[in-house]
Order: sequence, then structure tokens, then C-alpha cells
Amino acid sequence: MKSSLLLALFALGLVTRATAVDAPPTEPVIFDHAQIDAGFAKGLPWLINTSYKIQAGRRVAGGKVEIHDHDTDILWVTEGSATLITGGKAINPTAKSPGETVAEKIEGGSTRKVVKGDLIVIPQGVPHWFSQVDGKFLYFVVKVTK
Repeated sequence: MKSSLLLALFALGLVTRATAVDAPPTEPVIFDHAQIDAGFAKGLPWLINTSYKIQAGRRVAGGKVEIHDHDTDILWVTEGSATLITGGKAINPTAKSPGETVAEKIEGGSTRKVVKGDLIVIPQGVPHWFSQVDGKFLYFVVKVTK
């Protein structure tokens, strides 16, 4: 299934998980402001392929610890603030899908407050966790796959 069709189906709620099936585009791809706004309104992906993923991150509460075996996360905070914990030891990890692990919490990691304008790079394999979110927290995400 082509990425554009997959994203359209995802946006319509007809698929619940986008999967990288295509090679990266060879022509420019432009998303207009309405598509960007729609992505941030729901926390949806814009473009997914075998080399990278570009998506809107949206949180209104803390989440689970994430560990990506193959993806480096590049996050740019566009609105709000949150407490981010990175590194340390993931407690009670479980496989979510191949190459993706979630856990309950992190012990011994580095804790920092992230705010609008911050740029965060989380290398593959590093546990990370938005343990607390202050209101609405939006961030632009690029996941680079190795």
C-alpha cells in the first residue's frame, strides 16, 4: 500500500497503525498548513517510509517509557512543556512490536523540563519517557530508521 494512501486511511481512522512500506520519496512532498494542523490536532503521522517517519506528537498526560531499537527520535517542542526522563534502567519492559519496547518507568535516568522551542535528539536504544505533561504538549517528530 502506498504511503499517501496509507496516511489518508490513517487520517480517516480506517487504519489504526501506520506501517512503513515504501522507499523514501524521490520528489518533493509538501504538506499544507491544514494537513499540519490536522496532524497536531490528533497526533498523526504525515509521512512514513522505510528510512524515516515524520509525525505530530501530541500528549495531554504522561506516557510509557519507550525504547526504539532502530529509530533515533528528533523532537522539536512546538507548544507546552513536559518532564522528560532519558537513560537509566527501564522497569518492567515489554515488547510492543518488533524493535519497540515499552516500560512502566525509568530508574536512574536524567530528568529535565522541556519547553516550547527545545530540540531533543534521542539515539536509538535510549529509554525515554514523558513522565509528566503540563496541559497540552505538542512536538514535531522525525524518526530516523537504521
